[in-house]
Amino acid sequence: MSNILIIGNVLKDVYLRMDERLNNFEIDEHGTPWLDFGFDGSSHKFFRRISIYGGATVAMEVLNKFDNQAKVAGTKLGFAGGEIVSNGQAAHCYRYMLCHGNKITYLVPNERRETKWAMPRGMVEWLFIDKSAGVTDELVTEIKNFLSMSQHTRVAVYAAKDLKEADKRLIEMASIVFTEAELGDVKTNGSICKIDGQEISLNGYKQTWRLERTDLMTHLTVNSIIAATVFGALIRGASVKDALLYAKINAENSTLSGTLTLDRIKTLAENQKSEESDIRLIASTIMTPRKGILAADESGGNIHQKFEGLMIPDDEQHRRDYRNVLLSTPELDNYVNGVILFDETTRQKSDDGRDFVTYLTAHGIVPGVKVDEGLADLGDLGEKITKGIDGLKKRLPKYYAQGLRFCKWRAAFEVDLGKPSDKAILENCKLLAEYAKICQDCNMVPIVEPEVVYDGNYTIEQCRDITGKVLDVLFDELAKVGVKLDATILKVNMVLAGKKYPIQSSPEEVGRATAEVLKSHVPENVAGVVFLSGGQTVEQATNNLQAVTNCGPFPWPVSFSFSRALQMPALETWKGDNNNTIAAQNAFKDRLIANKEALNKK
Repeated sequence: MSNILIIGNVLKDVYLRMDERLNNFEIDEHGTPWLDFGFDGSSHKFFRRISIYGGATVAMEVLNKFDNQAKVAGTKLGFAGGEIVSNGQAAHCYRYMLCHGNKITYLVPNERRETKWAMPRGMVEWLFIDKSAGVTDELVTEIKNFLSMSQHTRVAVYAAKDLKEADKRLIEMASIVFTEAELGDVKTNGSICKIDGQEISLNGYKQTWRLERTDLMTHLTVNSIIAATVFGALIRGASVKDALLYAKINAENSTLSGTLTLDRIKTLAENQKSEESDIRLIASTIMTPRKGILAADESGGNIHQKFEGLMIPDDEQHRRDYRNVLLSTPELDNYVNGVILFDETTRQKSDDGRDFVTYLTAHGIVPGVKVDEGLADLGDLGEKITKGIDGLKKRLPKYYAQGLRFCKWRAAFEVDLGKPSDKAILENCKLLAEYAKICQDCNMVPIVEPEVVYDGNYTIEQCRDITGKVLDVLFDELAKVGVKLDATILKVNMVLAGKKYPIQSSPEEVGRATAEVLKSHVPENVAGVVFLSGGQTVEQATNNLQAVTNCGPFPWPVSFSFSRALQMPALETWKGDNNNTIAAQNAFKDRLIANKEALNKK
């Protein structure tokens, strides 16, 4: 237990939830509602008003709930019974939040109440200077004088965004600094904890957090909770990694009525660690028998081609509407365990207002995301390599914070004279392995997709040999970097003659060749194998899936991860018109049913 004196303003956050109706608003020519503050006698209604303590008192609450003795200097506020209490009049600096729908507007006083300094009575182990303090040269001098007399006292600073010379002098004395902005040339011997958007970083460790609630909690309050939680955890002996995790949990679960106790945070942290460590469970969930994976991750160029052929406008709204047709199909969870999303789709919302990630999770479907960034030329070989590995380590924690639990990365191998070369196979498989390891380090299941491209002129025997060779190199590279195969899913092409070859493969030939390659080249401890449709027709992909199933059993679950072979009938029915949604969903469901049935051996 530490004795902590907090220096800062006692703010009162007053939340005014505006009437959702537009009666009391001016509407401009663009349809935007505006509130007239002319106070001309017209009535503006509020249906909810909440007033809570903010500013330095947030830090006081958090630190006391971490079993410390913390109080705000110059006030009569205290902490008892798990909440802030006032033992007398205390001056407040009011900050108003006007809330209408999902929008919040701040009304902040130009002048803050002057921060009072009084020489502490008794021992103080830490001074915590909050960003609301309004640091002056006089305050810094008084603190410096106190520290010269109390050499066991250390300083923590939550720096204001706009640093003045007084702030910089204070930061130089700090053992730890919390900041929402770059400190520039400010000198400090202390550790720097950056609170940036939805990421917290300290001493090389990073933690993402996500706030999507309707209880009026704003970043002004949440950032204070994060800073105080990290500080409180560190002085209680927690590791940096755990301190950042505690901050994430406290930020995501606190409400206007209060923050969490340390014991409650620790319980939630242990539960989260358990969930994060068991990516094998996620992989096995995705591979639950008799269901597949919907690939709805078409990149910009891919979906543009699909839309262009049906004269559908390729804009964000139509792309959202189309994904909504697929993902809101009734009983989708009866046919798929997971859905691979494109990055744009992860931030879009369903018709009921929930983002698609939350929507899928609520329906028992595991959401995932395509993380490769398409193909680039591999030197002057006329072959391709997959882009996107740079920055992947930074992207994945953010996806995880959104609720996504698996990723997909595709490598494409064209078959032609001398293609694919050994170099192309090796370089792409190295990238697949590196990607898979990064995924698992970020507690996400990797789907590795080495695709022998169907659009070629080659025999089924050539496809068999090349697919086997690619798989051998891939699993060799996965082993080298320590990828856990029982938490890895293989997405692979079926073995068949190329689309341009004059003699096309029968389903029976595809089934036998594909089963032979998989059993010979895929380790038995892989979490599962799913097939891409790769340009096959709707019926062709289903018939070939049935043929492969008939050649089982296999040592791992086998299923489908189709895109075009599931979606095309729905897209052709929808045609960009939401009036066709039900008919499009029925066409989509017909393909889902057919492919689910193909997973039953005949």
